[in-house]
Amino acid sequence: MVTTNPQTQNHRIQSVLIVGNYCHDVLLQRGAVVAETLGGAASFISNVLNCLSVSFHLTSKVGLDFKYPVNYNPIVVPTSKTTVFQAYFDLGCSENAHQDRVLRRVEACDPINPSDLPDKRFGFGMAVGVGGEILPETLEKMVEICDTVFVDIQALIRGFENNGTVKVVGLKESGFYHLIPRLKFLKASSEEALFMDVEEVRQWCCVVVTHGTDGCEVFGKDGEMKIGPFGANQIDPTGAGDSFLGGFVGGLVHGLVVPDATLLGNFFGSLTVAQIGLPKFDLRLAQRVKEEVQRRKLHGTCDLELSDDELSFTKPSGHEEFHASLSSTKLVSSCSIQECQRDLLRSPTTEEQVIRPQYNGQPKLLLNFVFDEPI
Repeated sequence: MVTTNPQTQNHRIQSVLIVGNYCHDVLLQRGAVVAETLGGAASFISNVLNCLSVSFHLTSKVGLDFKYPVNYNPIVVPTSKTTVFQAYFDLGCSENAHQDRVLRRVEACDPINPSDLPDKRFGFGMAVGVGGEILPETLEKMVEICDTVFVDIQALIRGFENNGTVKVVGLKESGFYHLIPRLKFLKASSEEALFMDVEEVRQWCCVVVTHGTDGCEVFGKDGEMKIGPFGANQIDPTGAGDSFLGGFVGGLVHGLVVPDATLLGNFFGSLTVAQIGLPKFDLRLAQRVKEEVQRRKLHGTCDLELSDDELSFTKPSGHEEFHASLSSTKLVSSCSIQECQRDLLRSPTTEEQVIRPQYNGQPKLLLNFVFDEPI
């Protein structure tokens, strides 16, 4: 369990609690390993919150075999191994970009228990397990110590076959259903949303459904809205939903209204798919995004100050302009990635078409694995 570095506290608005294990991600294509990266929703979300200068506390578990340097040290369990996921990509399945991989959990670290959580209150809590590490009693403890709780539905409905392949169970059968009325937001992909009754769940908490090429939708008790996508040159979809959630929560922490915060989530999701593994956000991009967020938040106050029945589902004035300004900012990152790829193409190592250095915070690029897709 860790907290952010002291120097970030000058920018602190409200502290966020992130709960979910770090992972080792192994990406395979045509039977060969093409990348090995730091994974887990917690790593992607903390990466985005760092970019937005949002303070947070991270509770995560790993084994003694954890091999990546991180800024926020996890709990090391001597008797367990770090969770490992293998992602098998199938380039022939292009009709549905979200079905272009099969996930398999080959190692599982210990679950996160209520006693592992810090003994303090938080403004925002995020339950973002990916390997079954979030327990019902742990989520219940989060509800007790956090004013507003966000949950990625994969933390609730993921199960695993005997060989580790990810399977999905219905939300009502997950063991978490009784806690749904105590949540503020539940995020799901369009495929995951099929495993719950959105019309029923939206009566208790806001449901955010991501649609890849079509952006996302937000469903509340008395309204709903669609939020537009950003264009993306997709290389790897891993972590896109996690980065979306990080941008969404980060926007709310900074005081954006729900429509604008959701747009910021779409923005970070689109940046993530353009890189292999954990994305790198350069300093120019981070500064410009924070400046745009600061300008935008002057147009309204955060919806979370209102009761559930008063959440606004009308896009505020200037929302489309905010979308345009973020799109312009996104060119900074796109140009940096393209420059990197051009350098790789000139390098003799491109004969192997894969660069797999020791992890240093940089994404590992797979040169022949590209899709054009907004998120």
